[in-house]
Amino acid sequence: MCPNCRAFITTKDKVCPYCDTPVGPRAVDLRGAGDLLGGLIPSAQFATVTILTACVGMYLVTMLASQKVGEVNALIRYGAALPEGVFGGQWWRLITAGFLHGNLMHIGFNLWALMDVGRHAEEVYGAKRMVVIYIASTVGGFLLSMLRGTTLTVGASAGLFGLIGAMIALGLRHKWSAEASAIKAFYLRWAIYGLLWGLLPFFRVDNAAHIGGLLTGLALGYVAGTPREFDAVREKVWTGLAIASVALTGYAYFRLVLWLTGA
Repeated sequence: MCPNCRAFITTKDKVCPYCDTPVGPRAVDLRGAGDLLGGLIPSAQFATVTILTACVGMYLVTMLASQKVGEVNALIRYGAALPEGVFGGQWWRLITAGFLHGNLMHIGFNLWALMDVGRHAEEVYGAKRMVVIYIASTVGGFLLSMLRGTTLTVGASAGLFGLIGAMIALGLRHKWSAEASAIKAFYLRWAIYGLLWGLLPFFRVDNAAHIGGLLTGLALGYVAGTPREFDAVREKVWTGLAIASVALTGYAYFRLVLWLTGA
């Protein structure tokens, strides 16, 4: 992808054929053979790392609290989504639930996948669009789950599936590009495997949240487009949406604190 106009180009291009910008070596070509355990652990970028850090922090908080009040009560206390709460005025649970996880396997799998998908989505869409898609997909996923009647749900996978949906949308928008089509096919397989995993009877997986997140991300990714250096108005809109998404997340936690303190 051209770093200037974000057009899809081949790895052999030294100059972008669309905007005549010189193209340097890819980051993967500059990376040492031993970096990141040879690729076993996916790399991540700033917005992705911030989300990962928030999830790990909230996991530690809930694990400490669970020793006193139990796992389920700790998750409810720190923002799990449940119908009686969400439809009782605690809308902020649609956001806070996305940063909570029930156990080590839950957070481990979600964050490993998020490091991979988040990095790729942030590279393609830029941090602003990625953050908007992630937060909106978290809300959309848990809202569908609540409408379905799920008793209690948490996890980053609603937002994760939103990013997968956005990557699928990339291929739908750029049908003429072989690279975009390959990305679409790759993430379509991710979506199918993830949803099939949720059908296994011995895993407690909230497929409603996955589907809601996937559809939200697909829609937003299709209308978002990729960053354009010379489209100042469009980029200002996405900057504003990203700021609003971060502010809404902060406000959701502010409302959580007020609820915890009884204010």
